[in-house]
Amino acid sequence: MKALTVGGAMIDTIAIIASDRIERMSMRNADISFLLLEEGRKSEAQEISTHCGGGAVNAAVAMARLGLDVAVLAKVGQDERAESIMARLMAERVSTRWISRDARAPTGASVLVSSHDRNAAVFTFRGANTLLELTDLRDEAFQVDLVYIANLSNKSADCFPELIAKAKRNQALVATNPGVRQLSARGRAFLDCLSSIDILALNRNEADVLVPGLIADFGEGGPVLPAHEGAETPPPLAVRGLIGGGFEMGLVAFLKALLSRGPKHVLVTDGANGAFVASGGEVLYCPALTVANVAGTAGAGDAFAATFAGSLALGKSGADALRAATLNAASVVAHVDTQTGLMTRAAIDERVAAEHLTVHRWAL
Repeated sequence: MKALTVGGAMIDTIAIIASDRIERMSMRNADISFLLLEEGRKSEAQEISTHCGGGAVNAAVAMARLGLDVAVLAKVGQDERAESIMARLMAERVSTRWISRDARAPTGASVLVSSHDRNAAVFTFRGANTLLELTDLRDEAFQVDLVYIANLSNKSADCFPELIAKAKRNQALVATNPGVRQLSARGRAFLDCLSSIDILALNRNEADVLVPGLIADFGEGGPVLPAHEGAETPPPLAVRGLIGGGFEMGLVAFLKALLSRGPKHVLVTDGANGAFVASGGEVLYCPALTVANVAGTAGAGDAFAATFAGSLALGKSGADALRAATLNAASVVAHVDTQTGLMTRAAIDERVAAEHLTVHRWAL
C-alpha cells in the first residue's frame, strides 16, 4: 500500500515552562486562554528541545509506522533544518524523492511555548512551505493508493485543486486536513474540490470557518444529537454546533451539508471532547481517551487524521479506523513532540483490543 503526503515540513523548537513561571489568562465568555510573556524579562524553562514536524512529515511518519510505503511531497530550503528533516524521514523509511529544495526561503520552523495544560502557543515561520508550485507536482509522485494533503499556506495553497485532480486521475484515495488560513483565504476553491475528496478531516476551529460558505445553500440551525448510551447529555460539540461569520449551524446539519458535496467520510475533532465521523448515512462518535500526563497537544490532529486515513486505506472499517485514530492521538499527547508517541500498526491493534473503546452511532 503506497501513500503520498503533501504539505509542511518544519523544525519545531519546544520550550516547556513551569506553570508558576508564566501567567495564564482565560476569557470568561470565550473558550480561549492566553499565556502572558513579560517584555524584557528572561523566564526559566524546564526544557528546550528541537524536533522535526510539519503536517506532511507528521502524517508520513504516522503512516509509515502503520506499515504503508510513504513518500513526502514538500518544499524545504537549502539549510541545516532541511538536512535534519531529510535524515529524520530516512530514519523512518519515508521516501524523500519528491521533496524539493528552494534557495528563495529557509526551511519552515516553529517555536512552541508550552505551560499549564500543555496546549502550546505556537509561533510559526512557514518559509519554503509557502513556495510549492505546479511544476513541483510530478505525475509519477501521484501513482499511489492514498494521497494525504495536509495544511497548505500562501502560494502552496493555490496548488490544492491540481493536487486533488492529479490524485483522482490516478484513482487514489484522497484525504485532506486543511488549516484555518487555507480555508479562510481560499474557502471557495476548497468547497469546489469537495466532490473529489474521499476523507475530509477538520478540527472544530477549521469546521467553524466553513460555516459561512454553507449557510446560503443549507441554512442555519438543525437538529441536535441525543445523548449516547451511558451519558446524561450529548457530546459538547453536538450541543454547541459550528459557529462562524456570525452564523450557527448544528453539527448534524453541518455534516450532512458536507457529505452532500461529495466526501465519503467527514471527520470533526474536538480535542479532549472526542471526535465524530459522518459516513454512509450515520454519525460515529468516539470519546477521547483520558491521558494522565499530557506533555503536549501539538501533532495530535495530524496523528488522528493520518491514522484514520491510513487505517481506511488498509481496509479497516470506519469504526475501527476511528478507534485507531483516537488511540494514536492520545499516545502523541503523552509526549512533548509530534512524532515520538506515534504507534505501529501492531501496537495500535493491541491497544484497541485492550481498551475496548466504545464507538457510538446515530443515523443521519
